Amino acid sequence: MLLPRKLLPWRRPAQDAQALAGRLLRSSSSSFDPDDDDPPFTRVPKLPPRAPSTPPPKPKALAGKIRPDEPAHSDLPFDFRYSYSETDPTWRPIGFREPTRFSPFGPGRLDRPWDGTAAARVGDDASGDERSREEVLGEPLSEEEVAALVEKYRHSDCSRQINLGKGGVTHNMLDDIHNHWKRAEAVRIKCLGVPTLDMDNICFHLEDKTGGKVVSRSINIIILYRGRNYDPQKRPGVPLMLWKPLAPIYPKLVQNVAEGLTFEETKELRNRGLNSPPLTKLTRNGVYVNVVDKVREAFKTVEVVRLDCTHVGTTDCKKIGVKLRDLVPCIPILFKDEQIILWRGKVRQERSVSAECSSSPQ
Repeated sequence: MLLPRKLLPWRRPAQDAQALAGRLLRSSSSSFDPDDDDPPFTRVPKLPPRAPSTPPPKPKALAGKIRPDEPAHSDLPFDFRYSYSETDPTWRPIGFREPTRFSPFGPGRLDRPWDGTAAARVGDDASGDERSREEVLGEPLSEEEVAALVEKYRHSDCSRQINLGKGGVTHNMLDDIHNHWKRAEAVRIKCLGVPTLDMDNICFHLEDKTGGKVVSRSINIIILYRGRNYDPQKRPGVPLMLWKPLAPIYPKLVQNVAEGLTFEETKELRNRGLNSPPLTKLTRNGVYVNVVDKVREAFKTVEVVRLDCTHVGTTDCKKIGVKLRDLVPCIPILFKDEQIILWRGKVRQERSVSAECSSSPQ
C-alpha cells in the first residue's frame, strides 16, 4: 500500500532541488571575489627571501683569562707555599716531579717567582705589618667575651667551620678564613690526620699567617678570633693557587743501616720491633694528639716501639714517621706493611742509663 506524499516530510519538492542546483552552478562559474567575507581559502602571500643573519659579537670574558694584563701583588710578609705547617723551609729537595717554571698560581698571575717549593716574597722587613696586626687585634678579650665566643662556635653544627686535613695549614685556607671573617668574628677549625701530632705548630701558623688570635683549643678543635678592629674591606690580598703542586723528591727517610749501628744490629732491632706488640693503633684521618707523649713514655722502658697504621696509607705513615722523628725525638728504622718501627737512638739510651745510675742509692 502506497503512502500519500504528505506523510513523507523528508522528501523535498522538486522546485527546491532545482533552486539548489542553480546556486551551485552559479557559484562554480563565478570567479573568486577577494572581498568576500567568507572565502573558501585564503592565499598565503609569498615572503621575500630572508637575508643571512650574523650572530652578535660575544663579550670578552676578562675574568676567565689565563694570563692577566698585570700580575697580582700581595703585601703578605712571608713566602707562599702549598702547606705552611707540613713543610719546613730548611728541607732541601733533591729533585722535582714537575718543571719549576710552572707556577701553581698560573702563568703571569703573580709577581713572585716560583722555585718549585715556594714563591719568595719581594720586599723589606715586615715590622710595619707586625704593628698593624696588633692594631687589628686591639685590646685582649676578657674572660666573659672568650667564654661567649667558645659557647657560640664550639658546637659541631657551627656553620663557620673549616676542616683541616692532611695538608695542614694550606695557602688557600687563608682565603677561606678571611671569607668567614666577613660575616663572623671567629671561625671554628676542626683538625684531623697527620697535622694533629703537633697542634702547637698548627696554632702558630694560623696566627702568623692570618693575623688572628687562637682563643680556644680543645683537643683538635681551634677557635680563631679575627680581632676587635678587623675590617673586611682592608683584608690582605691572598692570590689563590689554581692546583696542588706535586711534592718534591727528598732524601731517603730510612737508611739501610741506622746511624751508630751495624747492619746486623739494625736487622735485629727491626725484627724485634715487628714481633713486639703495637704501642697504639692509628686510624685514617684520626686524631693523634697523644701519640708523641705515648712514644716518649714508652721509650723510658723499651728500646724499640711499633705503631700499627693499618688502613692509614703509605704516604701518611711516612709523614707520621718524619714528625715523630723531630718531636720525640727518635729514629725511624722501618716502614713495612703500614707498620712503623721507631728506635730511641743511642744518645737517648745513654741518657736513660746515666739517669738511672744517678738516681740509684749509693
